Amino acid sequence: QVQLVESGGGLVQPGGSLRLSCKASEYTSDYFAMGWFRQAPGKEREGVSCISLEDGSTWRRESVRGRFTISRDNAKNTVTLEMNDLKPEDTGIYYCAATTAKAMCILRYYDHWGQGTQVTVSS
Repeated sequence: QVQLVESGGGLVQPGGSLRLSCKASEYTSDYFAMGWFRQAPGKEREGVSCISLEDGSTWRRESVRGRFTISRDNAKNTVTLEMNDLKPEDTGIYYCAATTAKAMCILRYYDHWGQGTQVTVSS
């Protein structure tokens, strides 16, 4: 079973930037998509941005459009989330996940998860 390891979280001031990376332990050719989900305290986990490993198509939730960019490097089994102009409401634990289903950022179809990395946006 693939292992997903996230890195790059931290504390940043509003308006700042962070880059999250997710590396898979094995070749991801069997997976349709990978993506990032987040969970804020007291809230449900939600999809942030996902990318198809087949054709590179992407999905982002509306609140991060224009600020977050997801990309993939299939040769390195890595997916990266560039986060700019961060806001306090972006605070949460960010999880990398993968799915074999043809589903972009639909939570229930993602069955491989990383441990998560904390992102805190605060002045």
